[in-house]
Amino acid sequence: MAKSYYDTDQIYEQPSVYKLQSNADETIRKARTRGKTLHPVKVAARGPIARSWWGKAWCDNLERYADYDSRLERGKRYLRTGTVVDLDIQKGHVKAKVQGRRKSPYNVEIRISPVNEDKLQRIMSLCSKRIESLDTLLKGKFPKELQEVFLGDDGLFPTPWEISLNCSCPDWAIMCKHVSAALYGIAVRFDEDPLLFFELRGIDVDRFVDVTLENSVESMLRNVNVKSDRIIADKDWKRIFG
Repeated sequence: MAKSYYDTDQIYEQPSVYKLQSNADETIRKARTRGKTLHPVKVAARGPIARSWWGKAWCDNLERYADYDSRLERGKRYLRTGTVVDLDIQKGHVKAKVQGRRKSPYNVEIRISPVNEDKLQRIMSLCSKRIESLDTLLKGKFPKELQEVFLGDDGLFPTPWEISLNCSCPDWAIMCKHVSAALYGIAVRFDEDPLLFFELRGIDVDRFVDVTLENSVESMLRNVNVKSDRIIADKDWKRIFG
């Protein structure tokens, strides 16, 4: 007898790790024979998903939203199994192929709104005295208060209402395990290349750093004639140092 949309007693068997890995290997093999190159996401079976500041910050940002909490853990398990057989990050857009119980992988699309100009200008102004170079920025070696600026409610990392999720699987949930695995896969990509974070958010990273440094220099020039208790007056040099 045919099942209707409203049947609630239909049971889906959870595929085994072996089945998922076997399907993923077959997908990659078939793509290779057709001359296509997939870019699977590789992550250790144990330990943290991400290791760099940008990767960890991406995971922290996802996990602080209650709307995502119930589905994220399943996504971690799927990612560790090797189900994310392809993941590509572009400006405001992520495309991924995530293996499931069937032979063909599911198609996942994640769209993220670009950072608006007003927010970007505000953040660059806050960064002007804290970021010394592009290398400092990409390694996440800046003060804790600046990290909080990036991760805050009005920071560089996206909020749930700036993220649009879609998957070709039959799961009715907006964030299925395939989407969740792809979201964590993004963090792994940031470990490999932090510049991809700025690409995803539609930010020209060279301009970001240049404007930040220019703001810092302008601030120094504006205050060059401002008296400070930290500056020793000429008449005090002899008294202090003899």
